[in-house]
Amino acid sequence: MKKAIAVLSGGLDCTVAASVYAKDYDIHAITFNYGQKAFKQELKASKKICEKMGFTHSVIDLDWLAEISTSSLNTKEDIPEVEFDDLDDMGKSTESASSVWVPARNTVFTSIAASFAESIGAEIIIVGWDKEEANTFPDNSKEYLKSFNELFKVGSPINIEIKAPAIDLNKDEIVKLGFEVNAPMELSYSCYKGTERHCGVCESCMRRKRGFKKAGIKDLTKYEK
Repeated sequence: MKKAIAVLSGGLDCTVAASVYAKDYDIHAITFNYGQKAFKQELKASKKICEKMGFTHSVIDLDWLAEISTSSLNTKEDIPEVEFDDLDDMGKSTESASSVWVPARNTVFTSIAASFAESIGAEIIIVGWDKEEANTFPDNSKEYLKSFNELFKVGSPINIEIKAPAIDLNKDEIVKLGFEVNAPMELSYSCYKGTERHCGVCESCMRRKRGFKKAGIKDLTKYEK
């Protein structure tokens, strides 16, 4: 079977993305520890997802990224809480995104995934980048995806392509896609705060909530609020 690397945080988007290719590829999933508050829960979710889907799983520690980051994800700074109305307010969404931005995170993750891909001869790297989050996170954008794939054409001795099946999708469309491919969305974990139950008020939780609601698909996630 063809081989693939999946960047898997345990979140909704990457869980659905990996599930899209689960039948056609032997997937090796990678979870990163960069000192994020949610790492314990992300790791728990990633392990459960990999066990259910039959993925090989590796954990990569990035202590140096934790040390240089000033993001609220991995410092003592409070993670912003938002309302549903804030999700479509570019000013408030940009402010929230700025607070949780980790320096070059997706660039680092994808580069490391490329090392894994070259080492095992994987044809694709699967990521959960999506249209909705690209509005405030440039490393989720279609332009970023295209640029990274162009880089691989120049810089890798083997043919590797990044696959982002959610690149043109909003969160509700991702939920619908996950339902269609039987992704274990109920095992995924999206909360920035790292509480055992999803906090229900950080931007990631709110987008998750809204996605399931708009998709008309039952949300089995347990929220604190």
